[in-house]
Formats: sequence, C-alpha cells, structure tokens
Amino acid sequence: MSEGYRVANWIEQFCYLTGSFAGQPFKLLPWQRRLLVDAYVLRQDTFGRWVRKHRTAVVCVARKNGKSTLAAAIMLYHLVADRADSQRQIIAAANDRNQARMVFDAAKSMVNASPKLSAVCDVQRDVIRFKDSTYRVVSADAGRQQGLNPSSVSLDEYAFSKSADLFDALTLGSAARMQPMFWIISTAGPDPDGPFAQLCEQGERVNAGEAEDPTLFYRSWGPRIGDTVDHTDPEVWKACNPSYDILNPEDFKAACQRSTEASFRIYRLSQFVRGASTWLPHGLWDELAAEDELAPGDAVVLGFDGSWKGDSTALVACRVEDLRVFVLGHWEAPQDDAHWRVPMVDVRDALYSALRTYKVRNLVADPYRWEETLDNLEAEGHPVEAFPTNSLKRMVPATQAVYDAVRDGRLSHDGNPALARHIGNAVLREDKNGARITKEHASSRRKIDLAVAMILAVHGAVMFREEHPDFLDAAIVATWEDAEGSVFNVGLPDTDEFFDD
Repeated sequence: MSEGYRVANWIEQFCYLTGSFAGQPFKLLPWQRRLLVDAYVLRQDTFGRWVRKHRTAVVCVARKNGKSTLAAAIMLYHLVADRADSQRQIIAAANDRNQARMVFDAAKSMVNASPKLSAVCDVQRDVIRFKDSTYRVVSADAGRQQGLNPSSVSLDEYAFSKSADLFDALTLGSAARMQPMFWIISTAGPDPDGPFAQLCEQGERVNAGEAEDPTLFYRSWGPRIGDTVDHTDPEVWKACNPSYDILNPEDFKAACQRSTEASFRIYRLSQFVRGASTWLPHGLWDELAAEDELAPGDAVVLGFDGSWKGDSTALVACRVEDLRVFVLGHWEAPQDDAHWRVPMVDVRDALYSALRTYKVRNLVADPYRWEETLDNLEAEGHPVEAFPTNSLKRMVPATQAVYDAVRDGRLSHDGNPALARHIGNAVLREDKNGARITKEHASSRRKIDLAVAMILAVHGAVMFREEHPDFLDAAIVATWEDAEGSVFNVGLPDTDEFFDD
C-alpha cells in the first residue's frame, strides 16, 4: 500500500508546469510516478494504523530532469492535502537563499497558474499560506533555523553543502510531528566525502541489505561512487537521466564537447567527482590490465607505503623487465573501526617473503613509522632506499615518470581491484612545485596508499633501468611463432650470471 498514488493524482489534478512548459498541466513522467509510489509506501504501526514507512527520501539525479519542479509540487501537496498534520510547516531549504528560492518560486508559479490552488492559498513574497499552514524559505544559516518545527522539507542541491548543520537543524526539529517527510533531492557534487555523499552511501547499503534503516528511502540513476563509466557514451547519458527521452540528445553532445569532464560528470551524469583533477584519464588504467603472474626469481623493484592505524599499508612490485605492476600485500583499515591497527608482524613477513622470492633490485619505501624495520633490512644486506613521500622534490618527478609510462603504454598491471580503487581515489594537485597525487583532502576516507606504493615501485624500476642500461639488452627475448603456433624463446642470457658480474 502506498500514499504515493494519492500524491501523484493530486499533483496531476492541481499543479501546472513552469518554465518552458508554463501553463501546461503537470503530467508526471513514469519515473516520477514510480518514485512517489515507492517513497510513500505505508506500513501498519503498533495500533494498526497505516503510516508512512519512510521519513527521509534521498534522490540523486542529474540536472535538467525536472527535480526542482517535482520537489515544488510535492511540497504543495504537503501544504494543502497532507492528512498527517493539521497545522503544517513546509520548508524549502538549500545552501543559500537563492538556491532555496528556486523550488519555492516554482511552487508560487504553480499556485498562481492553478485556479483551484490560487483560490485557497495566499501567496506572498516569502511565504505561501493555506489556512493555518505555511510554506516558507530558509537557507544554510543553521543558527537561525533551530526554532523550526517542519512537517515536510525539500532540501535542494545538498551535494554542494560542506556541513550537515542545516540538515540536522531541520530534521531534528520535527520530533513532535506525526509523520514528517523530508525530501533531499540533489545532483551529485565534487565532494565524495561530503554529507550528501554519505547519505547516498548509506542509501546504497540499505538498498543492498547491508544496513537496516526502514525510515530511509534512496533512489539514484547516476553511477555509484567508485564506478567507472564512459562519459561520452550516449547510452550512459540515457541510463543516468530518467527524463532523457524528452531531452535533447544534441544538447548532451554539445555539453560533452565544451564542458570539462568533471563538470559533465557532475551535472549531466550526477556522478560524484573530486574538486581537483583526477590523476589518470578515464579508462586508461583499465586498458593496461594484463593476465600474468609474477614468477619466483623475477627481477623487481618493491614500493612500500606503510602506516600504523586508521589508514592503509601497501606493498607493490614492479617487474623491471617490462614495468608490469603486481600487488603483493595490502592492509586497509575497515570503515568505522577506530581500534584497527596495522598487523605489523604480517607486513614484516610479507616484506621478507618478497625479498626471498624475487630478485629485489631495490626496496623503495616511505620510512615514516617503519624506520626500525627498514634499518634492520638494510643492515641485513637488502637494498633499501628511503623515499619520504612528503618530499615534493622527489614525489613530483616520480609522479610524472609514472604518468608518462602509463600514457605511453609502457606500464601494465595485474588488474588488482584495490589498486584500481586507490588510483581512482587519487587526485592531481598542481602548484609552483609541480604536480603530484594526493587525497582530495587530508581527512578523506578514500585511500591512495596502493597508488603511492605503485609510484615508488615503478619509478624505482625506471631509475634502475636508466642506471643499468645493459639490463634491457641482456633481457631481450626474441620470439616467433612456428607453423603450429608455438612460441619459442631464443637468445636469453643467464640473468643470474648477468647480475652476479
């Protein structure tokens, strides 16, 4: 059972469209009607009464799909026709007053265009009144909103809010309401760690059955956080825009050509994108995956980026011969586990195992918190190079060298998904010192340690090849296929003997 049918029918009976379609009756699109039906599902309470299951509806949808118009119509329903409260307080909210007024002004236009609504509603500049109920605008000045007691709220473009202050002030102020309903309708934004992104992540977990929160309803058409899609593909445009059939495909094509990739992904695909530039172009890393295994005795350079708690520790190998990358170890803190510590014994065992198994030409490691372990390895005769990753003079050229190897297709990798995720989390920061990868911000929960370890390993391998120019000549393998398709290797010198010289 759902109240959404009543909401949808009321909107189509009393509301009129605004903007380019001003004056036309509001005929809901199929996705809008389904959204209302699903969001307003009813359940029976302990007294046998049918009440709303959800208190908060979170909708993540790209711009130009009519979300503000729909939000305005929903709020008018709650102002005029909601049977859960008698003296209703409806709020149109956003980060700033101008943004909040977009939904509110759409509601005013709907009232003025409807003979039935205009006959019963009093429209003023900042408030619409219906009997003892009001519909007004507020902005993100949370300190002035603590006295509100809203029965229904539309919060617009929450993805661009840096804090949850306004959301908390509005939702926590409705405890005395019988069946409050909050609509958070926003396009994704440039902060995958922001309050709206956290709401979306919680919604995804609830939808997947990983978390239990029956009061939360979540719907999105954009790529999930961390997903990779081709932003130039018209099929992707259609999948991410539920109103695509009534939109102009040529407008999408033009916007894709003239806009930056980040802007197009945010506004036209509703995909969370970091404010800084992503390090690697879309799809490039995936194209370099290759099925292969690192064999015992292979000559490698190891990259190590360690931590102690609450972060991630990574051990990556780069085969010197062909610059192929392999993840040898990864220890990452589980989300929301403040007591997790890096299993230092396991990490040390992985380091010693790699040193025993492969011909390690260098172990390039960030010494922070691991000085004693690295000193011991060096004292035992292992080749260790301390590489403080906070040194811009070292990290900038290393980042550029690895980027060049990726761009030119000289680097490949084992397809490890955690490494791909960390590379996707990395952003490029450029200043007078040059460009290097970093987190979006220091407190970001999105780890990049595997990407850092990969840079140390690959840069170390590149430097080793430059310092030993005869290595590649000695490792060249002449191959050919015979008539039956077999591959023979010839002319391969004894690599052990080469390095023993």
